[in-house]
Amino acid sequence: MDTLQNIENQIIRLTTSIEVNYPELYKTLDESPITIPSSAHPDMTISIMEDYLETLKQMLKQYTKTHNKQ
Repeated sequence: MDTLQNIENQIIRLTTSIEVNYPELYKTLDESPITIPSSAHPDMTISIMEDYLETLKQMLKQYTKTHNKQ
């Protein structure tokens, strides 16, 4: 199992890559319901962060399937 810091680093690398290579997708990340906490002080557990990382990966995968990068 990854540590929370390792997962956070993966998220940072992936979001940076999306920002640089797919800026049109990056703009939509802050609109995603998964990025909006449902409580005032959400717990950021390893499981929650792994789910978020997987969601980012799936968003990128789907985006690259439907949008050919020239």
